[in-house]
Amino acid sequence: MRRAIAVSAQGLGSTSPNPPVGCVVLDRGGRIVGEGYHVRKGESHAEVNALKAAGERAAGGTAVVTLEPCNHYGRTPPCREALIDAGVARVLIAVMDPTSRGEGGAALLRAAGVDVEQGVLADEALLVLGPWLASLTRGRPFVTWVCQAGEGERQAPVSDEVRRLRQSYDVVVRAGGEVEEGNPGRHGDGVFRVPRLSSGAGGDEVLKVLDGVGVRSVLVEGAAAGSPLAALADQVICYLPPTPDNASYTQPGRAPVALPAGYRLTDVSRHAEFVRLVGRRGL
Repeated sequence: MRRAIAVSAQGLGSTSPNPPVGCVVLDRGGRIVGEGYHVRKGESHAEVNALKAAGERAAGGTAVVTLEPCNHYGRTPPCREALIDAGVARVLIAVMDPTSRGEGGAALLRAAGVDVEQGVLADEALLVLGPWLASLTRGRPFVTWVCQAGEGERQAPVSDEVRRLRQSYDVVVRAGGEVEEGNPGRHGDGVFRVPRLSSGAGGDEVLKVLDGVGVRSVLVEGAAAGSPLAALADQVICYLPPTPDNASYTQPGRAPVALPAGYRLTDVSRHAEFVRLVGRRGL
């Protein structure tokens, strides 16, 4: 399952409004014979890509998938149908699909004689699926706010880090309100168009517009703590600048080191040129 989770992360920033899902197929002897992930809306789902790679070796084997296989006809056939047709004997699922279209996939697999186990490493799978699931629950995109402690020359040099971070988000909202695709063109043609937001729009209004075009994750860059979108952030990533040995981050002229109120620290990492703090709201 951890391999399937890692594979699923390759779809971050390109699958919306669909979820980023990964699948690994094992043969009868437990050897990995295929893996795949969902790339973008309208293209094959993770299970289909993994089964295609596995070929006939999937028969009698196991499919390990991060989200319950779908049971609906859309642009692609149901994944549960592909698994049954391939002769898979067992399916391990991390997270059950809360959408109405996904309900019944596991039940129909069982009805077809497939051994199904659910809840396998679900907490770990949420590291990738969490923002998508949160967007469904809240009816708006999951928002991450990137901020820096310090001012001017004292800010951490994080441009390369933030550039990489953008790749995992549907859209980026800059301090001036400009909206752009996190990875331009990666969602494919006609999936959603990045909207032009009206000047002075409130945070809730912005998120409603973005949700309406299928955006599931938003990265807010360079906004002040009191800005509308920063105030609604579900997650905050804060970068601390480098300091001389034993120097205090709270010395005169420096911004205090703390996550905004209402966030719980979930990760701390030391990098060559900065310290990275991650906090989540509501944990």
